[in-house]
Amino acid sequence: MIDTLKKDHGFAKDLNFLKKHTDIIVLQEEQSAVAIAPQFQGRVMTSTTNVNEGDGFGWINKKVIKAGFLSEEERKGRLENQIYVFGGEERFWLGPEGGQFSLFFKPEDDFEFSNWKTPAVIDTEAFTLVSKTNNAVTFEHRCELTNKSGTVFKMGIGRSITILNKATIETIIKTKFSANVAFVGYQTNNQITNIGDQQWLPETGLPSIWMLGMYNPSPETTMIIPFKEGEETVLGQKVNDTYFGKVPNDYLEVKNDVLFFKGDGTKRSKIGINSKRTKGIAGSYDAVGKVLTLVTYNTQEAPHGYVNSAWEHQEDPFAGDVINAYNDGSPEPGVPPMGPFYELETSSPAAALQPNETMVHIQTTMHLQGDERELSKIAEATLGVSLDAIIKSF
Repeated sequence: MIDTLKKDHGFAKDLNFLKKHTDIIVLQEEQSAVAIAPQFQGRVMTSTTNVNEGDGFGWINKKVIKAGFLSEEERKGRLENQIYVFGGEERFWLGPEGGQFSLFFKPEDDFEFSNWKTPAVIDTEAFTLVSKTNNAVTFEHRCELTNKSGTVFKMGIGRSITILNKATIETIIKTKFSANVAFVGYQTNNQITNIGDQQWLPETGLPSIWMLGMYNPSPETTMIIPFKEGEETVLGQKVNDTYFGKVPNDYLEVKNDVLFFKGDGTKRSKIGINSKRTKGIAGSYDAVGKVLTLVTYNTQEAPHGYVNSAWEHQEDPFAGDVINAYNDGSPEPGVPPMGPFYELETSSPAAALQPNETMVHIQTTMHLQGDERELSKIAEATLGVSLDAIIKSF
């Protein structure tokens, strides 16, 4: 099974494919490597613990990448008219997706999928390469966006990606590991700046930085999100599990301070954790490939809350979630899945910025692969659960 996985998602094979269809920048640290696509908003397409022989951890939509950008006539009636699903294990996006302050719906449109359209700045526009070293790369971009309420945002975007060495990863996870555990880690610094002359106000809508990671699913992949215990009257619900209808019990297991969510790519479902519950980390474990994935971000004050992406007119547009997880699957009977893939996502606070003020959202992604006893110790130290508990959660 592992050999099949490597054959299907080998990093070297994926890298060769990507280089045939778009510019790719590779950052390398020892045997670990990260592949980045400037044309696709500087997104991390995939990464590996072994540049020559390792698995590629990012889900890549080769069919869409191979087709490339289509003409306006060609896009008619196709999903590419609304979004280019290139894939990639960490991409820069902007929220909110839904609500009266949505960046994905026009003022006159209802919240129907046929009206949903990804802004060009996070879909078709390339980010400009500013600098590059062996272990870091920086991009920038400028854009103008209009939300569903008609508010115009003049925005500067900055994004840098740094590949991490073993010592830095050990510092982040507060645990040392031996050579029996292969690793790859990278940290992205993502910024939006108000480059207009008007303050961004809650009454007319606020944007946020939204990071999404698409990973390859497997029948034995489980997502894990620890959260703070406490009364719902104080901290809110443990998990928001109604994004696409309530998630069934055989896909979501919620304990006192941790949840387990399947990442098998067979059931379209999404969950969220709010800012009062978060512990600043989410993860997944692939028992087939023996891969522990950890995603952390910079927790910070959020005086204006987090944007709400629900597809409806919202009573509280700033009561959104800070961590999301998604399992892909068929949206309706007879319709194929978009991937399949699974996602771990984090968001910045709502950005109520003065002119020339900047919001920063830092996300760190780490994949650790190898000895299960060591991986279990790391899982306990970071997520609060052992591999055995993860594997037996369903």
